[in-house]
Amino acid sequence: MFPLRVENPTKRFPIITILMITANIFVFSYQLSLGESEYIFIWKYAAVAQTLTSFVPVHSASTIFPPLTLFTSIFLHGNIWHLLGNMLFLWVFGGNIEDKLGHIRFILFYFACGVLSLIVQAVTSPLSETPIIGASGAIAGVMGAYFLRFPRTRVTTLLIVFFFIRIARIPAIVFLGLWLIIQILVGAPTIGSTGGGVAYMAHISGFICGMVLFKILEKYK
Repeated sequence: MFPLRVENPTKRFPIITILMITANIFVFSYQLSLGESEYIFIWKYAAVAQTLTSFVPVHSASTIFPPLTLFTSIFLHGNIWHLLGNMLFLWVFGGNIEDKLGHIRFILFYFACGVLSLIVQAVTSPLSETPIIGASGAIAGVMGAYFLRFPRTRVTTLLIVFFFIRIARIPAIVFLGLWLIIQILVGAPTIGSTGGGVAYMAHISGFICGMVLFKILEKYK
């Protein structure tokens, strides 16, 4: 399922959402420009669970203070599809949440979800030496907030199942609920894993953090 747009116009221009997308594209473009040195760049700025939990770098390139990687890793992506997928979800769902929270609180919300999701990922797989990169945890937080605040909003969705391709209008509660269920079903067996792959616990915890933090921020305007 790929979200194309939501039927919920915003009142404010989503400047922070656009800036986050622009920043991610810029960093990824810079990554590609490094050529063979991209490997070192990733290891320097990516979050690594074992480094975060032990404060002992697992790679010689991991030279920055480990907690800082909780922020820097949010701007890194493994490949163009990783980037485009994340930015699509941020573009579709970010505007309405930014509209409700306001620009400043939205950026605080975005980074809080990203950082907390990475902490949960590290705590649940403390021996993993694989770099954790991507804005997925932060964006999952945006999706969690959307699930809570706009459950009935229709999401224009591209459905692809083998050779079956169709565009459908799906309520956000169904679209995002199915996404979360898939993360839980696929991600549960990976808890405690020391290998690589998708950081499912970051997705799940980011989604939950998004619901909780949005409720708090919306209440205390």
